[in-house]
Amino acid sequence: MKQGKAVVLLSGGLDSATCLGIARRDGFACYALSFNYGQRHNCELDAARAIAQNIGVAEHVTANIDLRLWGGSALTDDIRVPNAGTADSIPVTYVPARNLIFLAFAASWAEAIGTTNIFIGVNSLDYSGYPDCRPQFITAFQQCITCGTRAGNEGQQWHIHTPLQHLSKAEIITAGLQIGVNYSLTHSCYNPTPAGIACGKCDSCSLRLKGFKEAGIVDPIRYII
Repeated sequence: MKQGKAVVLLSGGLDSATCLGIARRDGFACYALSFNYGQRHNCELDAARAIAQNIGVAEHVTANIDLRLWGGSALTDDIRVPNAGTADSIPVTYVPARNLIFLAFAASWAEAIGTTNIFIGVNSLDYSGYPDCRPQFITAFQQCITCGTRAGNEGQQWHIHTPLQHLSKAEIITAGLQIGVNYSLTHSCYNPTPAGIACGKCDSCSLRLKGFKEAGIVDPIRYII
């Protein structure tokens, strides 16, 4: 591939699928990295595998890390997933330092395969207010791995690509469709049924539905509402 290798964080959701599609379009040989971290919505891992196969990756790895050991989130603990719009600040679906952990794994794998390019589908417009999705966090982490890796010590510059950072959900969906992302394969819900059907009420479902509505496109996945 003309751009070399890149590690792409792939959760199985709408944003990460679009991010993978963009990395692939831009000529990177993509190494997709997913996490089985004890999330209650682990059906997203099935979605990640389907997306990786559909878009095309050089390799897809799922790392096992159990964040249920300390919980602290409605996604990893015995805490009810709230409906959208019920939180006054950062919602309980925030997983403590999740993107910090994920990016550390991504940096390790990237260095091992000889690249300093990482893609992550963070967004700071239509999002839940998680602090580890903001541009200042990404900038700080990029500086951190430049200082704390052999690649950085040898003068290589790390690049954390965030192509969705300043896009609305509708703009993300439109961009993804233009490059052939199949959103019927994605999973976004934090509180799905045992069969993996989206609740349509959680914050993630709400943002997704809002994006499809504003884009003037019918969401291709199923909801229980």
